[in-house]
Amino acid sequence: MTEAALRELICLLAKSMFNRGLTGGSTGNISARTEDGGLLVSPTGTSFGRLDPARLSRFDASGRLIEGDPPTKEMPLHAAFYDTRSTAGAVVHLHSCHAVALSLMPDADADDFLPPLTPYAIMKLGKVALLPFFRPGDPAMGQAVRGLAGKRSAVMLANHGPVVAGKDVEAACNAIEELEDTARLAMMMRGIESRQLTPAQIGDLVTHFDVEWDA
Repeated sequence: MTEAALRELICLLAKSMFNRGLTGGSTGNISARTEDGGLLVSPTGTSFGRLDPARLSRFDASGRLIEGDPPTKEMPLHAAFYDTRSTAGAVVHLHSCHAVALSLMPDADADDFLPPLTPYAIMKLGKVALLPFFRPGDPAMGQAVRGLAGKRSAVMLANHGPVVAGKDVEAACNAIEELEDTARLAMMMRGIESRQLTPAQIGDLVTHFDVEWDA
C-alpha cells in the first residue's frame, strides 16, 4: 500500500468508528507503520471524525517527527507495542463506552479481562490484560505495556479505554471493535446466568486459529 493510500485508509477507518460512537470528541488515537519503517499517527487534540490525511504526524524509521502536526500525547503507549511486538503494524486506542464500563466492575479479571462469550474476541484478541488507571498521557502506561513483554496484543486501560495492536490498520480496528462488542455483551448479560464458552471450546479455538493465549 502506498503512503497516500494508507493515509486515506487511516482517516476512513477513524471516521467510521467516530460515526458509530466508538470514540467521541477529540478522544482516541491511531497509528500505522509505513513501508519504510516509519509511522503515521493521528495528531494531538484531533477528532477521529475529522482527521486530515495530509496533516497526520509522520515519523521516520528512527522515531523522528519529520512532518505533519504534533502527535498524540499517547505516543509512549503506541511505541511500547511497536517495540515489543514485531508483528505490530498498527495500534488503535479508543474511549469506547462499554469497555470502559466493564473495566469499572470490581470483579474485572486483570489477566483475562473479557469473558468468553463468543469465539471472535478470542480469535482476534487472545487474552486482554486489564491495566490499572494512569493519568492520560502518562509514560507509565507505555512502561506497563512493555512489562507484558510483547505477549499481549490488547490491553484495557482501567477507567480509560482499550488499546489494540494488529498486523495492519484494518486488523487493529476490527479487533478493537470486537473488544467493544464483547464488553457490551458482558454488560448486557451482567446479573443474568449465561452460557459462556467452556475451557474445551476455548482450547479448540486457540489451537485451530493459533491464538496467543497462555502468556
